[in-house]
Amino acid sequence: MEEILFSPSLLLLFDIPLPPETIFILIPITAMLMVVAIVAIVYWHRSRERELQAHREMRIREQEMRIREMEHQRKMKELELEIEKAKASQRVAIG
Repeated sequence: MEEILFSPSLLLLFDIPLPPETIFILIPITAMLMVVAIVAIVYWHRSRERELQAHREMRIREQEMRIREMEHQRKMKELELEIEKAKASQRVAIG
């Protein structure tokens, strides 16, 4: 049979003789800590998902704003061209 290798820290933990009273205290404490850790991880994951969703929505809004700005600039250029054409036609009519 092969020998199973453990890290030295695990071997030290299991070599320490603990009184039974300590074990009865440690087991519930570690179980509670495990539950707290799981709840914390789940909460962190949910908050991270919300944060990523907010960033996605923000990027979509920014893209929409850029599109609106580009459309606005195009309309302004069209209006400027129309104004120039109107001025040129007035000059031709007057002059």
